[in-house]
Amino acid sequence: MVLLCQYGGFSLSFLSFTDICEALNVTVSPGPTVQYLEGDNATLHCHISQKRRTDNLLAVRWVFAASPTQERLMIKMTKFGSVQYYGNYTHHFHKQRLHLLKEKHGTMYTFLILSLQQTDQGHYICKVQEIGKHRNKWTAWSNGTAATEIRVISSKSSDHPTFKKNHEAWKFFEDLYVYAVFVCSIGIISVLLFTLVILCQSLLNRRRSTVKHYLVKCPQNSSGETVTSVTSMSPLQPKKVKKKKEKEKLEQPPAIPAK
Repeated sequence: MVLLCQYGGFSLSFLSFTDICEALNVTVSPGPTVQYLEGDNATLHCHISQKRRTDNLLAVRWVFAASPTQERLMIKMTKFGSVQYYGNYTHHFHKQRLHLLKEKHGTMYTFLILSLQQTDQGHYICKVQEIGKHRNKWTAWSNGTAATEIRVISSKSSDHPTFKKNHEAWKFFEDLYVYAVFVCSIGIISVLLFTLVILCQSLLNRRRSTVKHYLVKCPQNSSGETVTSVTSMSPLQPKKVKKKKEKEKLEQPPAIPAK
């Protein structure tokens, strides 16, 4: 008995009754509704589980729906891992904003939307198809779908409660950051001043000790002043030795003249 599995407008045949299309367990996070401010970056994760075969490959599509009846295929990752863009999203501007990445374990796909705009608000649907080889032909084994809604809040709508909460929280942390920087600056300046004072004191003490080493304090002179003189490096002869030499010269008899 031949069965058909309808997916994305294509009918894929199965060759046995046991090959009935089973639904993949697909979930999208965050969801079911997530809010972002205009200009923020959105990150959506598509989780896949309960594959029929571990060696089967997955093809992932992201579809944008501004309304339930209007769907547009945005981006696709083929079973071989190549990324393809569709419709208006093939333009260079959209290619820079949209990125589809595959995680290492192969069961989660990350969809990035950079610099959100008001036109990006709507439902995002992740459609996954499990594909495997059967008798040298690629066959669809199962598929699954999950969706989430993105709401973009304009930065100008300051009266929105969510915007107010985010603005107040940011203002609080901004003030706290300013206070922390001010306190840290005062602490750093205090440490530098203390280090400078200690350095100056050590230099002055070292200079005073050097001057005391080379200067000798002499006794008071006749006027009562204390005179400081530099000590001579050559040793002085004692006075007693000089007096003995003078006495010896005087005691010697005069030389007798020769006849």
